[in-house]
Amino acid sequence: MTRDLVIGLDSSTSAAKAIAWTRDGVPVAEGRCAIPLASPAANWYEQDPEDWWGSACAALRQLQERVAPERVAALSISNQRETFVPLAAGGAAVRPAIVWLDQRCRGEVRWLSRRVGARRIHEISGKPPDMAPVAYRLAWMLRHETEQYRRTAMFADVHAYLAHGLTGEFRTSWASADPTGLFDLRERRWSPEILRALDVNVEQLPMVSPPGSVIGEVTAEAARATGLRAGTPVVAGGGDGQAAGLGVGALSRGRAYLNLGTAVVAGLHSPEYRTGRAWRTMMSCSGSGYVLETSLRSGTFLLDWFVEHFGGGAREALQTAAAEIPLGSGGVLALPYWGAVMTPYWDPNARGCLIGLTATHGPADVYRALLEGIALEQAMVTGMIGEATGWPVEEFVAIGGGASSDLWRQILADVCGTPVRCSRTVEASSLGAAMCAAAGAGWFTSVAEAARAMCGEIGRVNEPDAGRQARYAELREIYAGIYPRLRATFAKLAKFSEGDTSL
Repeated sequence: MTRDLVIGLDSSTSAAKAIAWTRDGVPVAEGRCAIPLASPAANWYEQDPEDWWGSACAALRQLQERVAPERVAALSISNQRETFVPLAAGGAAVRPAIVWLDQRCRGEVRWLSRRVGARRIHEISGKPPDMAPVAYRLAWMLRHETEQYRRTAMFADVHAYLAHGLTGEFRTSWASADPTGLFDLRERRWSPEILRALDVNVEQLPMVSPPGSVIGEVTAEAARATGLRAGTPVVAGGGDGQAAGLGVGALSRGRAYLNLGTAVVAGLHSPEYRTGRAWRTMMSCSGSGYVLETSLRSGTFLLDWFVEHFGGGAREALQTAAAEIPLGSGGVLALPYWGAVMTPYWDPNARGCLIGLTATHGPADVYRALLEGIALEQAMVTGMIGEATGWPVEEFVAIGGGASSDLWRQILADVCGTPVRCSRTVEASSLGAAMCAAAGAGWFTSVAEAARAMCGEIGRVNEPDAGRQARYAELREIYAGIYPRLRATFAKLAKFSEGDTSL
């Protein structure tokens, strides 16, 4: 039987999706299984790594019921980033995995920055000190769970954990290792300098490989668990953000991906290594070049929170009502820092706020203000990248659950002054992993060639309206002044909240 399909296994924060793709980038069949998320304390988020493997196996078994395993030429992984699990020598978890949403390591950001140097961390990892990378949660374990830390034989990211389940080897991609904050992006290896500060040996980390390279084969045991054919090549993929960028063909300076998911993440390809405060630098899933990425924690996570707590769960009704409200949400302006701020301010004390509320405003006004606030934030940081690099974004390709909202896409196009196109598929991360698998299977000479062949035509486009764009430009000036005026207030509130509130 012809091996005419590749699988992109996308293990995200909420679900594992196994999708079979053709050489032309057309999805043939898929399997899907949810992944539970626990919050044992405020702003703590954890998962059982066995759920990563169990959901991947379930999704793959569903898929194999629809396509013959003999048709699969290779499989590759895209994974939720900045999530890790510490494993003992026998492979059992020392403690639950700590997920990228987790904020317990605020104090450790300062601690590790003092040990290594904030500027040096940025130079090595491409990322200013911030709560997101794994490095700071390792520091938290070192300081607060020392005994478990000392028992850890392997600190595994999601890619490495799944690769081990499939092949018996802990192997990860450059583009999955780099979001940990432990990876030297220039040297493309684990950073001895950062590892030394965390008292971690390189043997406690997965082996790293370029995206698109074969890292092992499906074992007989994994074949029984997943329904895959034993011996199927497993290929290095990458973090779900970079994989999604690959999936929409964002390999040139003009096109950027815009993931309207739990967080709002946008990325622009760079052939050279550059660092800046307005972005974090990531490895490209193409195996060549880098991605200049902006990240706002408050994406659909924020919208879901508002709909649940203040919108009566009526998302569609809110969307319809918000579309009827004029530009500017009746004078309500949202600073969408509900989960602190990463790019461009890197301030863990920052918080969300609404400005301009009156008794005449209702839930739909606030809902639209949240959509506009996220768009204003994206326009601001995208403009900063353009000013710093001389590379303006000519078009966004929207992916993720929020991309289904025509209202949000149009607001983004008007605020950013940039066309916003829809991806041909909502599963761009899986497609990006499939492109890596196609290169590893030898269908193409490189991952970039696979991307060009499998990306296909991008879908419908929302063009910016000149009149609305001009009005939003006025609002952007107002928006840009909010955080600088509140920075000191946020710091005072953080200090107050850390005190004894019972007095």
